[in-house]
Amino acid sequence: MTSLAITAADGSGRRIGPREFIVLMAALMSLNALAIDAMLPALQDIGSSLGVEDPNRRQLVVGVYLLSSGFGSLVPGLFADHFGRRPVLLTALAVYIGSSIACALAPSFPMLLALRALQGFGTAGLMVLPAAIIRDRFEGDRMARLTSTIFIVFMVVPVLAPSVGQAVLLIKHEWHWIFVALAAYATVIAAWTVVRLPETLHPEYRQPIDPRTIVHNLPLTLSTRSAVGYVFAGGLTFGSTFGYVNSAQQLIGEHFGAAEIFPLIFGASAMTLALSSFVNSRIVERFGARRVSHTALLSFVVVSMAQVYVALFHGHSLLLFVPLISINLCLLGFLGANFSSIAMQPFADSAGAASSIQSALRMLLGAVMGITVGQFYDGSAKPLAFALLGCSLSALCLVLFSERGKLFTRPRGPVSISASPH
Repeated sequence: MTSLAITAADGSGRRIGPREFIVLMAALMSLNALAIDAMLPALQDIGSSLGVEDPNRRQLVVGVYLLSSGFGSLVPGLFADHFGRRPVLLTALAVYIGSSIACALAPSFPMLLALRALQGFGTAGLMVLPAAIIRDRFEGDRMARLTSTIFIVFMVVPVLAPSVGQAVLLIKHEWHWIFVALAAYATVIAAWTVVRLPETLHPEYRQPIDPRTIVHNLPLTLSTRSAVGYVFAGGLTFGSTFGYVNSAQQLIGEHFGAAEIFPLIFGASAMTLALSSFVNSRIVERFGARRVSHTALLSFVVVSMAQVYVALFHGHSLLLFVPLISINLCLLGFLGANFSSIAMQPFADSAGAASSIQSALRMLLGAVMGITVGQFYDGSAKPLAFALLGCSLSALCLVLFSERGKLFTRPRGPVSISASPH
């Protein structure tokens, strides 16, 4: 990773050191993770408080947020390619703060779901723009390494978030205060962004706001063979694990009877993702994003086969389930950042629009898969196990499509595709 500071592209004079830049990007991305995982210990209380009898229905507090984030991802890149990255980020942060406070005051479950949909849609920029900001200054395996390093810090949040939510419930005894805590944390991040983050979009790359850009970029992304397989493969692999997130409280707390230590189990399994992201940041430039991610994907398939076997023949064994799901999550650390970097490589001159389209496709597919797996929860680990295997096999086929049937190769040379209709 470069030791040079990240300087402003707009002549404002702002600059930020590489370590602070990594932590700030991770903090921005962590707001989405916190809005998802901090809810998990409170789902039962939310359901009881707002009169939700179906335990699977209360999962929608997470699922609706994920789904609306996918749709919302189509918007911020369009504005960020015109106005710059900073204004759009700050707008998303303002929506996050306001919607969190509104969720805390929600009088009914349908109103809470509507506000969660607004929150997910309006704050999608927090997920989309860090990738565009990184792409503004880095490319190729260096971008993959930096993204992976950011993921190390970012993944601390899923480890801690359930414990944070649990702590708020123990102190305040009401789920509403979790949303107040989200608003407070986002306020700190917003102030940090205002003071320290420089504008990274070069003036010559600014593009006019034209709704046709989305219409142009969607088929462009779908027709760019080197990118499209990685976009959908990323959506499928994360979608299967979103199914775990959606049903984790029921699966661990009710099926395996470990409700009291749920935050510990969930956090420990998520920690493996942070560790693998760290390892990935150290090895990806040496071995290449393709070799690392392809090895991880094949391993994911094998571990998912083991998940199916255990679910069918040792379905009540928490001691077998936890190590296997931890390995699945660990392997995601070698997939997410690398798949994203490979898919972004052809879109150097319009990273914002490309990041929006790709993030939207990944998130929509992942959210739909996560909701589907969660709603099929039947009191056992079988729906999750079959989802992990089916999604990983499909992802392998998609990667083979993008790579024209060959794995473990490096790209021949840089390719840039215009993502503007002009």
